[in-house]
Amino acid sequence: MSECTHDCSSCGESCSDRTQSQTDFMEPLYKDSSVKKVIGVVSGKGGVGKSLTTALLAVAANRKGLHTGILDGDVTGPSIPQAFGLHERLLGNQEGIILPALTNLGIEVVSVNLMLEEETQPVIWRGPVVADVVKQFWGRTLWRDIDVMFVDMPPGTGEVPLTVFQSVPLDGIVVVATPQDLVGMIVEKAVNMAKMMNIPILGIVENMSYIKCPDCGTEISIFGESHIDGIAEKYQIPVLGKLPIDPKLTKACDEGLIEDVEELYLDGVIETL
Repeated sequence: MSECTHDCSSCGESCSDRTQSQTDFMEPLYKDSSVKKVIGVVSGKGGVGKSLTTALLAVAANRKGLHTGILDGDVTGPSIPQAFGLHERLLGNQEGIILPALTNLGIEVVSVNLMLEEETQPVIWRGPVVADVVKQFWGRTLWRDIDVMFVDMPPGTGEVPLTVFQSVPLDGIVVVATPQDLVGMIVEKAVNMAKMMNIPILGIVENMSYIKCPDCGTEISIFGESHIDGIAEKYQIPVLGKLPIDPKLTKACDEGLIEDVEELYLDGVIETL
């Protein structure tokens, strides 16, 4: 092992100082909170359906009888509240601890859009402020007996995703992609980042994989041939599901009724997470 210079790029993964420094970043839960498992939903770029995947996984877990939570870490582009029809402002207790909003079926949700005076108000904050908000969503929130929490991660591999990786004890991540070659390359960046942070990759979900003809049922790959199986094989991780372009899902999200969708497409993967 090379001599430690306190620059983690100069030492090995097993360096004791490096391991200790990563532990030091971890944000503790509030004393009365309980979260058994935390799964991050990540992507290398925005616009691939990360929030939709998060919502579908949370609803599927809830239907399995698991008490479920969603931490909306995509602070500058929060869309989780809209999918669940949540519009009320978040409240806090006498200690200043955030009390999550509850969906119709009892999923606990914390999102910055539930803290703004106007839902359309832009969040124009610098990276350190955004990162601090995510840490507060984890450590300054009363999460009540959560069996599984899904973290809708900010896109990319920059400062805020790094903060989440280091501050929240993720048990694993689910990577979201779409079929295009460019997105495939970006996915590999996200996969490599997770490996560098020593966080297990539970699998890949491909969104907008196909559209089904309403007349004959033929699956049409409108974004071209999928490359997700090749990426999954390269990194030896499973493909958890391929989501179609489904107008029913879009309509449900727009109307805040994602919990009412009959076919979630990902409900069969909850046991594997």
